[in-house]
Amino acid sequence: MNLRPKFREEHVKAIEVFLSHHLEESGRKGFVLGMSGGLDSSLVAKLCADAVGPAKVLGLMLNEDVTDPGDITDVKNWARTIHMLVEEIDITPMVDSFRKGLGLKPSQRSAIGNIKARVRMIVLYNTAADEDRLVIGTGNKSELLTGYTTKFGDGGADFTPLGDLYKAQVRDMAKFLKLPKRIIEKVPTAGLWKGQTDEGELGISYDELDRILLGLELQLDKADIARKTGLAPKKIAKVEQLVARSVHKRKLPLIPKLGIRTIGLDWRE
Repeated sequence: MNLRPKFREEHVKAIEVFLSHHLEESGRKGFVLGMSGGLDSSLVAKLCADAVGPAKVLGLMLNEDVTDPGDITDVKNWARTIHMLVEEIDITPMVDSFRKGLGLKPSQRSAIGNIKARVRMIVLYNTAADEDRLVIGTGNKSELLTGYTTKFGDGGADFTPLGDLYKAQVRDMAKFLKLPKRIIEKVPTAGLWKGQTDEGELGISYDELDRILLGLELQLDKADIARKTGLAPKKIAKVEQLVARSVHKRKLPLIPKLGIRTIGLDWRE
C-alpha cells in the first residue's frame, strides 16, 4: 500500500538549473507561459522566476467567456508576489471565429476545447516570436502519460519543466515552495468549459492515477500494482489503456525508416 510518487527537495534545484541552462544556451531573452491560476502553471511561474529572475518571465492570462474571475485574481496576486509581469489577452473572438468557421455546435465541447488549447498555443508562440522568448509548458507527468493534453495545444512548448513529476509530486513541491493554499487546493481543471475537471474527464482521481502510473513506470505487473495500491485490476487496466492509446502524443509524427539515421527513430541529438 506504499506505492506513491515521492517529492524530493533536490527536484527544485534540478529544474531551476535545467531552466537557467537552456535559456542561456538558446540565446533567448526570457520565458513566456500561460497562467490559469491553477497549481501547475503557478508552480512553473515560481520555478522560472527563481531560476532566471522574474524580469525575464512573462505570464499570459488567456481569458475567455468561461474564465473564472477568481482565477484571474489568483494569477494577478501570485504574479505580484513573485514580482513577475503578467498580461491579459481575451481569446474569445479567436475561438469563436474557428468555432463558427467550422460550424461547430455548443454541444461539441471536446472539439471546441481542442480549438481553445491550440489558440492558446498560437498566442504563446506569437508572443515568444515577438519578444524573443521560449514557450514554457505547464503539463505534468500524469497528464503526459495518459494523453490528457491537446496535440499541438497545451502539449506544444519548448520545454516542460514538470514533465517528469507526477501530480502528487507537483502538489508536494508547491507546498515546499509555499504557494498559496488556495491555489494548491483548487480542483484541477483545464478551464475548457464550465464544470470541467481533470479527474472527471479521466474517470479516476489523481491520487489513484499516480500510484498506478508509478507501478507501470517500475514495470510491475498488474497483480503487483493491485497488491501494492489496493486498487481494482479494472482501474489498472484502464490506466494501461490510456497510456497505450496516447503514445502518439509523446512522439514526433512517425516517419517511415528509409535512411541510415531517421528523425524520431535513431537520429540522436
